[in-house]
Amino acid sequence: MASALPQPGRPGLPRERFTTMRKVVRAFAALAFAVLALSACDNDDLPPAAGYAPVSGTITDAATQKPIAGATVIVDTVLTATTDDKGSFTIAKVPSGIIDYVVRAKGYSDVIASGNVEPGKTFQLNVAMQLPKTP
Repeated sequence: MASALPQPGRPGLPRERFTTMRKVVRAFAALAFAVLALSACDNDDLPPAAGYAPVSGTITDAATQKPIAGATVIVDTVLTATTDDKGSFTIAKVPSGIIDYVVRAKGYSDVIASGNVEPGKTFQLNVAMQLPKTP
């Protein structure tokens, strides 16, 4: 049967308490490292909250002026929205500045253009889509 007494020639804690203490110290060190690593991730690379604005609008058929449901609006290749039954969409948080956008809808020619989003002001993006030209 194992004894909880210190080992002969080694003054100090019994073996079980020493092992438990080592585990606690390792867990604390791992936690400290994780906190340090996560705090290093906040390096202010993103624009401040005032540097964002919503982009919203309506996508319609140029010939009939009817809304196009299911059209895809892509801003700066990463922010996307799909139009609803009324042809409307909103992307809530777009970084301010010059944006490039693409509007795609099945059966229509893509619309590719740029615009300037001002901080805190809604950027209206209303697009009238045209059928592709036949050769």
